This record gives sequence, structure tokens and C-alpha cells, in this order.
Amino acid sequence: MSTVEDTTPSVDLDRLSIDTIRTLAIDGVQKANSGHPGLPLGLAPLGFLLFTKYLRHNPKDPSWPDRDRFVLSAGHGSMLIYSLLHLSGYDLTIEDLQSFRQWGSRTPGHPERDKVHVTPGVEITTGPLGQGFANGVGMAIAERFLRSKFGTEVQDHRTFVICSDGDLQEGIASEAASLAGHLKLGRMIYLYDNNHIQLDGPTRESFSEDVPKRFDAYGWHTLKVDDANDLDELTAAIDAGLAEEERPTLISVRSIIGYPSPNKQGTQKAHGAPLGEDEVRLVKEILGFDPDAHFAVPDGVYDHFSQVAKGGELQSAWEKRFASWKAGHAELAQEWENAWSSPARPQKGLAEALPKWNVGDKAIATRAAGGEVMAAFEAFTPTMVGGAADLTESTKTVFPKSHTFDDEAPGRNVKFGVREHGMGGIVNGMAGHGGILRPYGSTFGQFSDYMRGSIRLSALMGLEVAWVYTHDSIGLGEDGPTHQPVEHFAALRAIPGLTFFRPADANETAQAWRVVLEELEGPAAFMLSRQNLPILDGVTPEGVAKGGYVLQEAEGGAPKVVLVGTGSEVSLCVAARELLQGEGIATRVVSLPSWELFAKQDQAYRMNVLPAAVPKLSVEAGVSMGWAEWVDASVALDHFGASAPAEILFREFGFTPENVAARARDLIG
Repeated sequence: MSTVEDTTPSVDLDRLSIDTIRTLAIDGVQKANSGHPGLPLGLAPLGFLLFTKYLRHNPKDPSWPDRDRFVLSAGHGSMLIYSLLHLSGYDLTIEDLQSFRQWGSRTPGHPERDKVHVTPGVEITTGPLGQGFANGVGMAIAERFLRSKFGTEVQDHRTFVICSDGDLQEGIASEAASLAGHLKLGRMIYLYDNNHIQLDGPTRESFSEDVPKRFDAYGWHTLKVDDANDLDELTAAIDAGLAEEERPTLISVRSIIGYPSPNKQGTQKAHGAPLGEDEVRLVKEILGFDPDAHFAVPDGVYDHFSQVAKGGELQSAWEKRFASWKAGHAELAQEWENAWSSPARPQKGLAEALPKWNVGDKAIATRAAGGEVMAAFEAFTPTMVGGAADLTESTKTVFPKSHTFDDEAPGRNVKFGVREHGMGGIVNGMAGHGGILRPYGSTFGQFSDYMRGSIRLSALMGLEVAWVYTHDSIGLGEDGPTHQPVEHFAALRAIPGLTFFRPADANETAQAWRVVLEELEGPAAFMLSRQNLPILDGVTPEGVAKGGYVLQEAEGGAPKVVLVGTGSEVSLCVAARELLQGEGIATRVVSLPSWELFAKQDQAYRMNVLPAAVPKLSVEAGVSMGWAEWVDASVALDHFGASAPAEILFREFGFTPENVAARARDLIG
């Protein structure tokens, strides 16, 4: 069996290319004096094979819709992907490799994606272990849905993921792997770097399970490669994975971390720190490279490695198929254009199709209103896909005319099961894939904690996803404090780049969705009520779009106090206003459904809504953290809730018109 050490001319260039990956990686880490050299050294042969033989990609167009997706879930080994991208012809220069982990560079410590792709060819931000694993599942779901909808002429590719023991130890990977096996996502190949080492030492000290057997139980196709340096063995395993279309494939690749470092290979010393100048020299000498040359690419490697010509041919062939397909599928082609635009927007007419509620209509929970809104915009968002973590009946997040996404029919409603964190990473993967308009995930507000890592990454990347949370407060009642969000409004508002909505009634819910679908860039989070809320007088589309507005103006002169509320507490502010106005206290009510949108308005608008000289009191059934930016005092819930009917909880915790009015009087003085 031939290996990378063979000396025939073609294999020799393979070996030279592989060893160039290794030397570029250790030079980058050493120059930065920071990073993880062990994984790139050990998995260089695998990276070489993927990028030169298996991936269908075009370095000159990293956004080609039908490219294969590659995710380095073990993002700490980022110098592997940077070296691969550079050598295969992406717009990533040797100077970029030399600026690894430096200010303003396109080679950050972990692979990063944002709206303009920090690094050309990086599909998704990875590094928090397990996230990339789940992202890959989302990409495979997106590919299956789009292939079914538009046809194999224009969508027919695969997802490849390199993952580590750390990825597999994280619970999010277990959640995502379980769902992937259940859905029979057979166009995924995951390559597990089984190097027996993690940061604290040998994996046997904390990780003794039989990984392939575990994935067998998930319904995966599993294979083993005994030597990561054996190209024939790797090739045979990947070929077998490609041939398996009914199950996702996991290939356990036995590698030696840090190979061929004479003093550090096979130990944790090669994992998370530079090898050191002396050890770098020894590695280069072993590989036959000049130990005094840095970031050297030997003659012949660029030509042997480059995928520019091959990628251009692949994309050109696809473009011809696409043109023919487009000519015969005008309506589908328009849906394609909408779905792949950036930012993606729904078809025209959505705003007019949204339901409207009139003052005096029956009170309705904003979660129920949200369900009606989704039903109304279903036809306008034909590539919107998502679901709930086993809570569809409760969160009301479903497209009623669409079917369930399963192994036979890739519909728009994904049943994620009780897998909140896995759901978060999968939804991010769907968005990162492209072509899926505003994918969403839904659960109870309290369980946003379980998926916070994924929410944060959606904001870091600026992904156009929607997080829909319901049962938003003590208003859910008897389930008690374990299920009652208290600190969660503040926690979600604290994430930079996330737009948070807590709508006050059905009409605000509809308009919040309209803003998210038609105007917003980046991720959004909704927090919707379980309990019914009255339809409010004064809600305007413009006000919701600005994040805050005067819902009801003071009567009898300029306001002496301003009551500011969100969600269910806005109607409480309205009731308190009636009491105060009855006493001759001119009172304004402001609804503030989105702090983030309100903060983006100019100062004149904000000051007009919340005058500096007028006392302001916020009313929200959550912690008071953050409210000091907008108001002078708060009626808040700076403690956990309790188990009791909702009306009793609101009364006992001071969320009554009488208490709000009393606090307002105290504030006026």
C-alpha cells in the first residue's frame, strides 16, 4: 500500500504539497507566538486530499452556490484551513499567512465568517467546540431542501467536516449527530481526528467511549482509517463515504498530533502552543525543507495544488446547467434569486398580507398571533425553513401548508426534538449555507440559555436567522421559576448585533416580523407571551420599525411622567395611565419593543419620545439591568418567580396598575 512517503514523481509532489501545508502552519503559529500547530501537522494529508481531490469548489468564487461545503469544526487548527486555501488558489496571500492572529488580518485565531467573509473560503465561524459539527448538519439540511425544491441541475453538493475529540465531547455535537442520523443525511462526511490527545493530556483520562459504535447507534455509517499519513487508506474511506447516500458518514482517522515533531508529537505539548524555534527547525529538517527558510513554498507545489482551473470548469458547467434550468423554470428561478440575494428578502406583497387586529378584538397571546403571522407570510417566504425543540404546539411556530422535513420529504417544518443547543447550531448552518431565507429555531424563553453559544455566534457572523422564544415571563404561571424567564431579556439584549423584540400585542408582533423579514440585517430574537394580551390602541408600523414610540400621549398638557413598557407590561402601563390621568397627572405611555432599533434612531427622535426633563418609569417583568440607559426608575423583577397562576404572580410581585401608578407618583415627587 502506497503512502505519502513513496518516491514516484506524482506521489512525491503529493508528499511535498502535504509537507508544505505542515511548514506553513508551524511557521504561522511560530511567528504569531500563538496558536495550535498539532492538528495541521497531523491532518495535512487529509486536508490535501479533500482540497485537491474531493471538494468541488472554485477558489475564484467562494460564494458559488453549488460548491461543496467544508467546515473545520476543530477551529483551533485554523492554520490548516488557511494553508489549504492559500495553496489551492483562494485570495489569501502568503502575507496573510504571515499575519496570523494579528490585528486586522484575514487569518484570525479561529476561522471567522461575517457578512463580507473575513477569510475567502471560510464557510462558518468555528472554534467553540461542537458548533461546527452542528453547523455542518444545518448545511446538509439546507442542501437537501434546496435540491428537492430546485432540482439537482442547480443544487447537488456535499458537506465535509473535520472534527476533533473536543467537538465530540461537547453535548451540542451529540444533539446534532442524533438528528442527522434520524434524518438520514447521507450527503455528509465527517472526519474525526482521533489523535488520542487533548489540551490536558491523553484523551483516555476523560474520554474512553468507542466513538464509531456511538455513531453506529445514531444511525451513521462509520469507517476507520488507521494511519492519517496513508493516502490510499484515506482515499478508500472517503470513497466509501461518498458511495453511502442513506446515512451520514463518520470516518475515524487515527493521526499523530504534531507529526513529525521529534520531541512533541503525540503529546499535549503539540496541541495549543508554538513548537518553539528549535523544534520548528527539526521538523523542517525531517521533512527535507530548509530550516532557515520561512513560509517557503517549493517549486511545483502551487501548480500541483491549485484548484483554480478545475474549479472554474466545474462552475462553468454548472452555470450552463443553471441557464438552461432558469429558462424553463421562470417562477422557481425568481424564488432562487430571492433566496440567494444578500440580504435575502421575501416576495413582494408580504406587508399587505399580514393580519391586522382591531381595538376591541378578543385578547390574544403574542405567541398565537405569531403563529397567525407565520401562516400569513408562508407563501411569501418559500425557502424559509425552521422548527421548534419539541414545542411546536406551544410556540405556534409552524408553516401550516408545508410538511415536515424528514428522510423522505424535505419539507419546511423541522422537528428538532428536545435539542435546543443542537437546533441553534443547525439553524446557523442553514443560514451559513445560503439559499435558506431567515431560518428559525424556537423554544421557551428560559431555554435560550441552552443555546446561547449558538445565538452569540449568529450575531458574531451577522447571520440572518430568527430565534423565536415564547412563554416570556412569570405570565406562564404554574410551571414556576424553572420555566419563567427573568434575566433573559437582559441576557439577549447584551449580545452585540442581535436585535431583540418583545412585542406588546398582536399588531406589534406582526410588524416586528415584517421588520425582520423586509428590513433587518443580522439575527433577531422574539420573546412572545403565553398569556392573552389586549389589542392596543396606537400601535403603528413606523413606531415598531423604530424600536420605540409614543403609544398613548398625555392628556391635559405636557407629560409629567412617562411610563415605558415592553411586552405584556405595556397594557399594564396603559391601565396605570388611566389611573394617573384620572388624578390630573398627564401621563405618556411609550412602547419600547426593541432597544436596539430605538438606539439606532437619531437623538432628536429619541429625545422626543423620552424627554430628558420628564421623569420616566419602566415596567417590565424581568431584571432591571440595562433600563437605567432609558429611564429614571423601574418596576422590575430582580429575583426569580414562583409557581402560581399568572394573575396572582403579577399581583404579588407588584405588576398591577395601582403599584405602577404609585411608583410613578413617587417618581414625580
